[in-house]
Amino acid sequence: MYQTDPPRPPQETMPTMYDLPSELVGESGLPDEFHCIQADLLSETCQPLTYPSEEILLASDLNLYYDPRHPLWYKRPDWYMVLGLPSASQQQDLRLSYLIWQEGVVPFLIVELLSPGTEQEDLGKTLREINRPPTKWEVYEHILRVPYYVVYDRYENRLRAFQLIGTHYEAISLPENRLWLEELELGLGLWQGSYQQTTGLWLRWYNAAGWVPTRGEKAEQERQRAEQEYQRAERLAEYLRSQGIDPDNLS
Repeated sequence: MYQTDPPRPPQETMPTMYDLPSELVGESGLPDEFHCIQADLLSETCQPLTYPSEEILLASDLNLYYDPRHPLWYKRPDWYMVLGLPSASQQQDLRLSYLIWQEGVVPFLIVELLSPGTEQEDLGKTLREINRPPTKWEVYEHILRVPYYVVYDRYENRLRAFQLIGTHYEAISLPENRLWLEELELGLGLWQGSYQQTTGLWLRWYNAAGWVPTRGEKAEQERQRAEQEYQRAERLAEYLRSQGIDPDNLS
C-alpha cells in the first residue's frame, strides 16, 4: 500500500502477520522434543500476580518481526512474554507471528534454550556479518531493548540471566539458580522433576509459596484432598457405629 499525505500509520501500511507468518520450513534451529516440553512447562507455570492472564502473551517459536525498515527480518525466540497486551480470545485471532509495528509492545522477557548450533549467537559472541540482519543479542539489547533475557543450557545445567541497564545487558547474580522478578512477583529457577512423563532439570516459574503447580499437579492435589476427606468421613462413621449410632440416619 502506498503512503499518503499525511502519512498513514504503520498499522495500515506495513505487512501484517498474514503476510509474515512463522514458517518452519527450511529454518535452522528447529524446536526438538526438549524445546517443546520446556516451553510448555514455562507457559503452564507462568502465573504472575501483577497481571491478569488475559493481558499476557506467552509465545514459543513465534516469529518476532522487529524492524519496520526491514520488515522481512525476524528472530524466533524459544519462549517470550509480552505484558499488557490482550491475548486472543477467539481462534481466528490467534497470532501467526508477532510484529512490533502492529503490536506496539516490546517483550518483557525472552528465554533462549541453548543448542550446539545456536550457543554463540544466543550469548552474544557472534559478530554481525556485512549486509546481514543483526544478531539475536543485538536485536534484544539494542533494537527492542527487552528488559530481561534468560539463557538456559541444559547440557551444562547452567542458567544465565541478563537485565537491561541503560543501553547494555548486565549479568544478574543467580543464587541457587533462581531469578526473582519483582515486577511479576514471580521467579524463574531450575527444578528437578518429571513433566510430561520426562524426568530432568527444567526451567520453571515459582512464587513466594514455592513452585507454581502444573495442571496435573493441581489435579493430584485435589485428588489427595478428596481422599483425605473421604478417609476422615469413614473414620467418623466407624466411630459413630461403635457408639451404637447409625451415621446414615443422622439428620
